[in-house]
Amino acid sequence: MEDFISNLPDELLFHIISLLPFESAIQTIFLSTRWRFLWNLAVVQHGSKEDVPTAVSWFLKNFDEHDPTKNTRRFRFRFCKFGLLSAIIAPKNKLHLDFSGENMENPIHFGWQIELNSPKNISHQPTPSTFFVKTLSLISVNHLSREAVSCLVSRFWLLENLEIVGSHGLESLSIDSDTKLLSLTIFDCPQLKSLHVRSYKLRTLLYRGQFPWFWPEFHFNLANAMLDSRQGPGYNTFKPCDFDPVLLTIKNAQLLTLCKWTFEALICPSLSSYFQFYKLKELCWIDNYSNGSYDCDALITFLKLSPSLEQLFVTIDHNSYVMPTSTTCSKQVSKTTKLQHLKVVKLEGFANKEDEISFVQRLRDVITVEPVILSA
Repeated sequence: MEDFISNLPDELLFHIISLLPFESAIQTIFLSTRWRFLWNLAVVQHGSKEDVPTAVSWFLKNFDEHDPTKNTRRFRFRFCKFGLLSAIIAPKNKLHLDFSGENMENPIHFGWQIELNSPKNISHQPTPSTFFVKTLSLISVNHLSREAVSCLVSRFWLLENLEIVGSHGLESLSIDSDTKLLSLTIFDCPQLKSLHVRSYKLRTLLYRGQFPWFWPEFHFNLANAMLDSRQGPGYNTFKPCDFDPVLLTIKNAQLLTLCKWTFEALICPSLSSYFQFYKLKELCWIDNYSNGSYDCDALITFLKLSPSLEQLFVTIDHNSYVMPTSTTCSKQVSKTTKLQHLKVVKLEGFANKEDEISFVQRLRDVITVEPVILSA
């Protein structure tokens, strides 16, 4: 049968896509070659790396999802010899800037300082595009694109959520936000050794990768913290006192992701007799096997510090970093606190049922309720 829809003009198909949620709209690429071409249709421009902020601002300014002739969500900008930027507009005022097309096999190491929401950085009259972006996803920023991205980011006055993903070569990162930054995500930056974050209103901090030297400021309102450093520390001079600012930052979190080695090496040595994660409701604990067996002492000790816990997720990653010499945390914690609110326990990655049963038996020593226990 003839495909009448694919024969419609681009303007009408654009209009159809504009009425769909982003997650549904992008799936239209599987309908046919015609739809795939339509989705991949992008505005393409060329220029220098200094032109990147102006080019992206132009793209945002001319975007109107209600006008079929202006609702192209994709933009490609070529700069320098290898520079390639792909920009995609997603729903809820989200902008993706992807520099992975530069294809640099041996990235040059660099440091990066980002200032957000600062009026002093605005040297021009604000435009609608300045206020358009509330969530910004930066992918594979490197030494060539760093300055252009910093200039562009400083124009987004209402930026609330920042994501930095896959920046190979990034060694040090400093983020400074005076007012509005609420959420920060940093994933898979393998060379990152130093991280400084200054933000008064930050509520969510998600980090994945080797753990760097980390200095947070003014984050006592942090509600959701993910420190997924199952790859281990990012440098060899870690001292427990270096982690103290981070510990104060995550102390009041309601959702927390933490690795066993981080607790053993960086938290336990600094614990006092009165310390508790008294607001913690949900814990994602990343554990491992040592010498072929599972030791849950560190986790049981942590649970004694979490009297309000309602959900516990234990993931065994057999490739997770193992401490060369294990610390006995139970000596630092003599509390007899028992969990009275635990509702759900999910276990994933255990080598066998015997280890799961053994852990559940140990768990019953620190709880006064019967939670639902799930095994994946």
